Amino acid sequence: MENLDFLPESVAHGRFEVHSDFMNDSGPGGGGFFWCLRDNRVETGDDLCPAQFRLGPYASADEATRALETVEKRNAEWDAEDARWTGEKS
Repeated sequence: MENLDFLPESVAHGRFEVHSDFMNDSGPGGGGFFWCLRDNRVETGDDLCPAQFRLGPYASADEATRALETVEKRNAEWDAEDARWTGEKS
């Protein structure tokens, strides 16, 4: 029989912050506004494209409209951090 109790103590000390309050909501969209990459529109409620085409949730329709700008900004920040971490010059 395999022993699955291999750690003598928990490695998760304290609570982990969740990305969004909406992550705890139930239902197809879980609340909030989403940007659909397939249809290029803001979606909410029961009118949602499949999850693989959605960005979000966002707190407002305006935030969802700027989803691609947000992704581009975050990617640039992460690329700069990766370059700093590996010692590359930007």
